[in-house]
Amino acid sequence: MTPPPVIAPGSLAARPQPALPCDDLLLRPWEAGDAPAFLSAYQDETIRRWHTRRPSCEADALEWFDTYRRDWATERGGHWAVEGVTGEVLGRIALRGWDFDDGLADVAYWVVPAARRRGVAARGGPGLSPPGPGRGGFHRLALDHSTHNHASCRVALKSGYDLEGTKRSAAVHDDGRHDMHLHARIREV
Repeated sequence: MTPPPVIAPGSLAARPQPALPCDDLLLRPWEAGDAPAFLSAYQDETIRRWHTRRPSCEADALEWFDTYRRDWATERGGHWAVEGVTGEVLGRIALRGWDFDDGLADVAYWVVPAARRRGVAARGGPGLSPPGPGRGGFHRLALDHSTHNHASCRVALKSGYDLEGTKRSAAVHDDGRHDMHLHARIREV
């Protein structure tokens, strides 16, 4: 007998992608008006260093937003803008690679330069983490980052993602292959 899926298919896409309040931040779906801020973020040297897939113009950003909406509708992922109290985009948080059978997803994030060292990723990330409101029933959330990305490692640890190990030569960045730290957070049952 096959066990039932951890998350019932259709249970997330049956409702609109939620906006998730997280302390003084709001995680909300990306909107067309965010394209300039999104594109600007990918001009930042640090974001470019760790994210090799990048939009090159506002039309690309809008295409990505369309893909993000389709990801939600097809239950493949959720992508949120991290909005500050004055409505500015401070970063990005995403849950990707949804596996409803086993209740798994991967977390990704970045923060714009002006919002760094203010805990934006660590405060925004828990909104997607067990037992946060955005978890949608996921049992395990994982994230990985280059072993050279010490800031991302601090965010993961502050957000309750235990370091599980190193994936050797697991990602390609502009300067070549990188080993990646693997972190995960498990929903307590």
